[in-house]
Amino acid sequence: MFLRRFEPRTGRTTAEVINFVMWPLAVMTVIHRIVVKAVNGSITDDYAPVYNAALAFLNRQDVYTANFNSVDPHYLYPPSGTMLLAPIAVLDPEKSRWLFILANAVAVIIALFILLKMFDLAWTSIAAPILIFAAFSTETVSNTLIFSNINGLILLAEVAFLFLLLRKKDLWAGAAIGLTFAIKPILAPLLLLPLVRGQWKVFVTAIGIPLVLMAVAWPLAADPMAFIDHTFPYLMESRDYFNSAIVGNGTYFGLPVGMIWALRIAFAAMGAVSLWLLYRYYRHDELFFVTTTAGLLMVGSFLLLSLGQMYYSMLLFPLLMTVVLRNSVMRNWPAWLAAYGFLSADAWFSTRFVEEGRAVEYLKPTYGWSLLIVVIFSVLVNRYLTAKREGRLDKGIDPDFLVAVDAPTDATVPAKV
Repeated sequence: MFLRRFEPRTGRTTAEVINFVMWPLAVMTVIHRIVVKAVNGSITDDYAPVYNAALAFLNRQDVYTANFNSVDPHYLYPPSGTMLLAPIAVLDPEKSRWLFILANAVAVIIALFILLKMFDLAWTSIAAPILIFAAFSTETVSNTLIFSNINGLILLAEVAFLFLLLRKKDLWAGAAIGLTFAIKPILAPLLLLPLVRGQWKVFVTAIGIPLVLMAVAWPLAADPMAFIDHTFPYLMESRDYFNSAIVGNGTYFGLPVGMIWALRIAFAAMGAVSLWLLYRYYRHDELFFVTTTAGLLMVGSFLLLSLGQMYYSMLLFPLLMTVVLRNSVMRNWPAWLAAYGFLSADAWFSTRFVEEGRAVEYLKPTYGWSLLIVVIFSVLVNRYLTAKREGRLDKGIDPDFLVAVDAPTDATVPAKV
């Protein structure tokens, strides 16, 4: 009888069993990524340039001194971002890096719980441990922590922006995204959402906060003009290393310039058509519209602009979460084949198939982002053409099986008198 007190609780429902299975896996995966993988680090160190810049800023020394002829990580943040990150240099480099890793890991977890709330899923549901386990198993979260960069905090800002935008908290939504602009403008494409939704107050804080921070940081920096003269021109270039955008990999593999531009224009056209269909037929389905459009804007920016790195794919988590919606564009196998390309941590380098393995390894995020745009475009255009053929465009373009579900059944149709 005494030992029965220590008997583990046995799951009695399918949901309980899944929770009992997934929570230990999720928790141990998070701990392993933080305590082992991230603390061990990698030859790629995104944190050292940031720490050195923060230390230089605090000591009123030159910050923008990077040698862009090397392939080592460079410090590229503007003075406003340097000022925001300056407190990390108060501690010694090791402890500071550990705290930065922890801050980004916590930010990812908070972002995931906000996503659960956004999609009306409880943290006690089976979705919570599955989502955490899946997220921390990806290349994007793992390498964000291992390389010790700021993407976890950027993800939190993105999810907070979308969450607040949906709840019409416009000034707060602008503040969330505005803080990221003070560091790097990676979320700038998302401003299309408040623009087309008429949520003009977002722009007050989204633009005002980084301008104010820049005005404060500019006189505090020792070499602010060096950011304009030295760093900014480099930001406008398309490098051919560690760059999974079409222009980066195209240049690396020696594609003709005309072919690179043709690919960029083709995918931009598919993205534009998809954005129009989303706005025309789904803007009143707010959760689907905001999250799907946000994902399309972000994946388009990774693929089509000058720089796209695989660990940026964390910012596609809101789009991937739409799979729980009945009309999601993610409910098909090609969408998740695409996700494998830009999320998987599998290395494809091969000792037997050297060239082929290297090509797949370097191109899989590019292939994944490209396929995702093709999937979104194909799903939406097929829905449009089907609805047009069936003469129901005035009722939207949701697939016919959803239209059938939403239609009144015989039991609900009033009987004829």
